[in-house]
Amino acid sequence: MHPIIRTILQRLGLGLFTLFLVSIVIFSAIEFLPGDFTEAVLGQAATRETVAAFRHELGLDQPAWIRYFDWIGSVLQGDFGTSFSGRASSGVDRSREVVDLIAPRLMNTLFLAAMTAIIAVPLALFLGVTAALYRNSLYDRIVNAGTLSTISMPEFFVAYILILLLSTLVPVFPTLAAVTPRTPLLERIYLTALPSMTLTLVIVAHMMRMTRAAIINLLASPYIEMARLKGLSGRRVILHHALPNAWAPIVNVIAFNLAYLVVGVVVVEVVFVYPGIGQLMVDAVTARDIPVVQACALIFAATYILLNLLADIISIVTNPRLLHPR
Repeated sequence: MHPIIRTILQRLGLGLFTLFLVSIVIFSAIEFLPGDFTEAVLGQAATRETVAAFRHELGLDQPAWIRYFDWIGSVLQGDFGTSFSGRASSGVDRSREVVDLIAPRLMNTLFLAAMTAIIAVPLALFLGVTAALYRNSLYDRIVNAGTLSTISMPEFFVAYILILLLSTLVPVFPTLAAVTPRTPLLERIYLTALPSMTLTLVIVAHMMRMTRAAIINLLASPYIEMARLKGLSGRRVILHHALPNAWAPIVNVIAFNLAYLVVGVVVVEVVFVYPGIGQLMVDAVTARDIPVVQACALIFAATYILLNLLADIISIVTNPRLLHPR
């Protein structure tokens, strides 16, 4: 078997095993959440018999290991269970399937992530390449100072600064990103402009600095010196010789930041009241809606593992030592 195919299969197996371990951690962590859903719904006036009957209806009276295997078995079949929200002790069940709750929220989060990535990835690569091309110049210092400033500020602070500048002082964009499934595309882009700008400012700094560092690290290589001795311009040396060999660390940091766009947008969604999966998870934790919390956490973990696995595969494929094994 070719070394690249064998390594990719090993990475796939490791990713599945990691996801299995993460599912155990998710289930165990939710088990240790304070409070009880049945008592929160029924109130303090509920009798022990009523609480016990309600727990039996939800399946919470079974041992943890049985509930875990029931849950993970249903997930493997595409069934994330039924939300606890809407259930009541009166026997009227107004609950919804977890998939129906998550699907529109996940699409909103993916839309925000895609909108941010379309802007942030090319911008970060451009800034990183040009900063390396004009190293130690005034342009390089300005770009580095700007990226260090955005890295040092948390997301919610960047969000509030943008709200102050672009919604209060200069009312250009709305402060709330209240989108619905029927919102037209152009209006959706307009409403999500501020959340997208917040995420762009946060992730561009990481990707730009990694791109710049990877290219500068390669500029001291012998083949770069040979290219310069041949009389090639600095731009051609960087774009045609340094950048292709710097893809491995650049792709890794891009994949990490793309995973952050899906996994780490909770704070941004809460600030702008954006109806994404992060906001849904926060609401589910507050309501102790266990199936929704488990599904959101598992989706976050699978997204992070998948994107990092994709970055590893791209790094392997673009590595000449694996492409031409001896």
